[in-house]
Amino acid sequence: MRAEKLGRIALVLGIAAFAARAAADVATPTLEGPITGGSSTGAFIASTTFDLAQVGYEQAEYFISGTASAFTSAAPLTTDGMWTATPGVTAAYKTRILIYRPSNPKKFNGTVLVEWLNVSGGVDSSPDWIGAHTQIIRDGFAWVGVSAQYAGVEGGGGLIPIADLGLKKVAPLRYGSLVHPGDSFSYDMFSQAAQVVRHPPGPSPLGTLKLKKVIAVGESQSAMRMVTYIDAIHPLTHLFDGYLVHSRPGTGALAGLSQAPQPSIPGPTPVAIRADVDVPVLVFETESDLTFLGYFSARQPDSAHLRVWEVAGTAHADTYLTSTGAADLGKSPAAANIVLTTTPNVGISCGTAINSGPQHFVLNAAFAALNKWVRHGKAPKSMPPLDVAASPAVAINVDSHGNALGGIRTPQVEVPIATFTGFQSGPLICQLLGTTTPFDAPTLAQLYPTHAAYVRAVARAAKRAVKAGGLLKPDAALIKKAAAASTIGG
Repeated sequence: MRAEKLGRIALVLGIAAFAARAAADVATPTLEGPITGGSSTGAFIASTTFDLAQVGYEQAEYFISGTASAFTSAAPLTTDGMWTATPGVTAAYKTRILIYRPSNPKKFNGTVLVEWLNVSGGVDSSPDWIGAHTQIIRDGFAWVGVSAQYAGVEGGGGLIPIADLGLKKVAPLRYGSLVHPGDSFSYDMFSQAAQVVRHPPGPSPLGTLKLKKVIAVGESQSAMRMVTYIDAIHPLTHLFDGYLVHSRPGTGALAGLSQAPQPSIPGPTPVAIRADVDVPVLVFETESDLTFLGYFSARQPDSAHLRVWEVAGTAHADTYLTSTGAADLGKSPAAANIVLTTTPNVGISCGTAINSGPQHFVLNAAFAALNKWVRHGKAPKSMPPLDVAASPAVAINVDSHGNALGGIRTPQVEVPIATFTGFQSGPLICQLLGTTTPFDAPTLAQLYPTHAAYVRAVARAAKRAVKAGGLLKPDAALIKKAAAASTIGG
């Protein structure tokens, strides 16, 4: 037994040593800051809106610069994700990182979340910070947002361009010196951002915080980049101790590993997270992701280093992300209320009220579970998948009220007062925002004869969800308070 234990210790130490050597191969960029000159107004419109000091946090911004590599592959990229990438041509770059950190070092939990900022709307945005900031703050994470892609720095485009607000365009006095050589270099730029957090060349951008683990996160388009990063770059760098891949479609990055003007190296469809990944990966999927975005074709079973969470009643984006979450300080039961809107943002108008489901609460639990896994080696239990019909077209099977069957269950779908779906017709952005259809008064009266009956049912469902691991106790308390304050029942 002693020999076996010593063998495990040796293995762990060996892996750690290998990871340290691999990380050392990633260049440490020049770090400049904190940046104070010039106005940054309008350069980060999709984030939380409250003063971080209200929640015991502070903000700092830095520029990082150096030489980044694009990557190449001698063989076509395969659907199993077992890719072998090698560094290719290099180019100079300069970009920014934005840091939110606990003001009191004693509040820091030791884990840094590095988010690949999303540029689908033509502007840097932080959907994972917005979606899970209440848990990030109450658990004491530090968060680093990386402007990894060309559109966020230089402007010009996005998958669903709502605006053209590259940093250099919207605030040239502050960001005019930034240089992005193209998205083929984005993977190494992201690695170097993590490297400067792990091994700063001088004073740390984390201040006096003592770093223990680093987790990479990305949502939607950034999740696609995360898939490509895990399959192609992680085996070369081993910089991250875990990954949260949030709302990935069936593909990796749409442009593949490399794109024009560099040699085009397209990725396959579908593509899996590579089977030999050696750190925890949590894939978080909504109903929209499985159906409309095609993740069903890339669905993978759980394994030693992979957990997949599929959440009932959710859409790729929702009212919390687009409307209400930015101002949420984490203590209001209003975060559990249904919000009915067909115009969640300027320039977006949908025919039906968009999804107002429970995604943000389950996302909080996902961050907590992944951090526990990364920090202590305790993998979260496997969660039930959504009940999906594969033909004639991929679709979510639903109950008599139109809510999804299977998946991670919350009070919003177990004790429903509305139907939440992951799809609606109309413009592309609306197709990703899903729908909310409140039950009429006769249906509510039939389901919940009294208000007390409704409140009890919500409390029981919340208890089950906490026990299953898809809901955290503080959020269960908010859901129960919202139910008690409602007029549902009777």
